[in-house]
Amino acid sequence: MLDKVLIANRGEIALRILRACKELGIKTVAVHSKADRELMHVRLADEAVCIGPASSAQSYLNIPALISAAEVTDSSAIHPGYGFLSENANFAEQVERSGFAFIGPRAETIRLMGDKVSAIEAMKKAGVPTVPGSDGPLGDDDISNLAAGKRVGYPVIIKAAAGGGGRGMRVVHSENQLLEAISITQNEAQAAFGDGTVYMEKFLEKPRHVEVQVLADGQGNAIHLYDRDCSLQRRHQKVLEEAPAPGIDPQARADVLEACRQACIEINYRGAGTFEFLYEDGKFFFIEMNTRVQVEHPVTEMVTGVDIVKEQLRIASGLPLSIRQEDVKLNGHAFECRINAEDSRTFMPSPGKVTLFHAPGGLGVRMDSHLYTGYTVPPHYDSLIGKLITWGADRETALTRMRNALDELLVEGIKTNIDLQKDLVRDSHFRQGGVNIHYLEKKLAG
Repeated sequence: MLDKVLIANRGEIALRILRACKELGIKTVAVHSKADRELMHVRLADEAVCIGPASSAQSYLNIPALISAAEVTDSSAIHPGYGFLSENANFAEQVERSGFAFIGPRAETIRLMGDKVSAIEAMKKAGVPTVPGSDGPLGDDDISNLAAGKRVGYPVIIKAAAGGGGRGMRVVHSENQLLEAISITQNEAQAAFGDGTVYMEKFLEKPRHVEVQVLADGQGNAIHLYDRDCSLQRRHQKVLEEAPAPGIDPQARADVLEACRQACIEINYRGAGTFEFLYEDGKFFFIEMNTRVQVEHPVTEMVTGVDIVKEQLRIASGLPLSIRQEDVKLNGHAFECRINAEDSRTFMPSPGKVTLFHAPGGLGVRMDSHLYTGYTVPPHYDSLIGKLITWGADRETALTRMRNALDELLVEGIKTNIDLQKDLVRDSHFRQGGVNIHYLEKKLAG
């Protein structure tokens, strides 16, 4: 088992990693910016190192500072959490070249799956269903591009190969818009990601966002931990998630779960990962793979009983998976509401001092948050301040517990999106299950 882990992140995920390390008897090092001295995990870690000023570029994205912190604390591994450098292949490479274990996939795997074009090609080869598209990057040949559009069928979506987080996408509804859309997206992709490569996919009109959680040890063993529905989104950012996804065709589910497990073996995957799909008319279409632990991993933990972060730590120690596929049993239903420091109506961030924080409790209720009364939410980072998770033996019980837990949750001194979440868990269409990815934005616009 690893001896000491440096946690290269902040906020609730850093605290989540610290707790897993403590359960396994692993010493912890918290790195933090000058703005984050009062974070809860910094207080609880065995050691803490300040790695720079508030700016992420000078602290949490500063690779030399992070590796130096690992060296001076004699750490054995670095856990990147999510966001920041978690899917940066260069970081993973430099960590391992410096003699530390990177708690995540190998650099070459991150590169393979980070490029959407190569990821789709790898998934096709592994038998994972993909969206009909250009079968590779779009070049400068207008005739070929127009032919691809006609073959795929309108509407289509032009995507940046290096894109993510909803950026680098453009929907095209007719042939006369295609060439201009390709050119604009190429220029935007070059400016935003340093890579102007784009590709084309069929634009699905009313899909759901369903994803599959996997774990693999890089030693030929891989398992899936079933699926999640993350369709409630605003500007391509997830707001509320649940596991398992409701109303999925049983055979389509069984096929895609096994395909994802086999794909992990095919690409020799190591660590935790998530295959993201669009689901429409009973069919799954692969869109990308996240090569890290995800914000919404707790809902999967609640319905499978598997501690995903502890498995990450075991795998990085060189140990095989502690569970086999036949050991994974789906039990009940779970929801997660992301709690953000932002106005529920305008979505403007709301940093400031938390004058009162009270986490809800009760059977089947979990609160993952770094908040405490007196803590000041800084203005420099993502507005996520916590995740409220509930479990029940069935979907309705889990949803009832979420409604009650949101009513109990108190965060005073700053604005939060708690009122929005209260509205969503009472929404009649969401209660029925199976809303599509456009539902929330249409609801907010209405």
